[in-house]
Parts: sequence; structure tokens; C-alpha cells
Amino acid sequence: MRLDLTLIKPWIKPGARVLDLGCGDGTLLKMLADEKQVSGLGLEIDPDNITTALHKGVNVIEHDLNTGLGDFRDDSFDVVVMTLALQTLRYPHLVIEEMLRVGRECIVTFPNFGHWRSRWHLSRHGRMPVSKFLPYTWYDTPNIHFCTVKDFEVLCQDMNIRILHSSVINGENRHGGLARRFPNLLGVTAVYHISK
Repeated sequence: MRLDLTLIKPWIKPGARVLDLGCGDGTLLKMLADEKQVSGLGLEIDPDNITTALHKGVNVIEHDLNTGLGDFRDDSFDVVVMTLALQTLRYPHLVIEEMLRVGRECIVTFPNFGHWRSRWHLSRHGRMPVSKFLPYTWYDTPNIHFCTVKDFEVLCQDMNIRILHSSVINGENRHGGLARRFPNLLGVTAVYHISK
């Protein structure tokens, strides 16, 4: 299981109603249903992921997040989760706004493009970095918004969003002390628990 998914598990209460945006193959919702008896629904755009999620017994609907969440009422869910999809959206701030309308609390994870290796690679080579965490070249990447930890925190401040918890995962795929101290420089993946 990806570490960002493991880190968010304690932030979701047993029996919660959970909406997972860009749920992928349903791994998170399946784990939460098995371990915390959540009532979950996933939204996903990839047909292969939808098929895999359905085979796992996860409720999933085909949906493009860029079209918004207009089909859901205010406070329909206890928690809305979006993992590693923020950077792929056309208007991420609008999706976050919709997440906070639909859910009482939200959890967002995203790759931190301010990580020191990305900075070093760009300054040394003059080219966008390619790594195991970001395995795409600039012309075929699904990532269209390059956000850093600081960028996300400024967005939360501008939108009057409360940060309940935050964490980062370092380059060794650990939740380490130095990365907690210098999240924008040493965090590879950022993990945020937010509310209105």
C-alpha cells in the first residue's frame, strides 16, 4: 500500500461516508471498507481502473473531475479524498472548493514539485526532471499544474481553508523527521487533511 494512503487512514473515522475522487483501482476504498467499515463511493475516469475497482467490490462511477461535483448535495459525505490527482486537474482550486462543499472534511495528496531533487535537476540540466516518483517527460505528462507544499498552503490561506493535519513523505518513501521540518524542500509527496 502506498504510504500516503496509509498516512490518511487514521484521519478517517470508522463508519464514515467517503467519496474518493480519482479512486484508481479502488485500493483505498477497499481497505477502508474492510478495516473501518466505511461506506464508500469512487469516481474514476479510466475504464480499466473502474473494472478493477468493481471486481474488488468497490462502488465506482465513471466521472471526469474537471466537470465538477454538481451531482452531489452539500455535506453528502463525511470525508472526500483525492490522492495524487490534484496536479492533473484543469482548475484544481475549483475542485477543492467543490470537495469542501460536498464533504465535511477533505484529504488531498499531491507530488511536491519543490523537492530538492527536482530543483537540482532543473538547475543543473536545464530540463524538467524524470524520476521514479515523476516518471514522465514534459510532453507526455498528465501533470499540468506543478504545485509545491508552500503553493498549497498559500492556496488554503487564500481560500480560508483550515489545515487540520499535514505530513510529507520523503525520497525514501518514509515519513521522516527532517522532511517534517523542511517539507517544501525534502517532501516528495504532500498529504493534507483540510476543512472549511
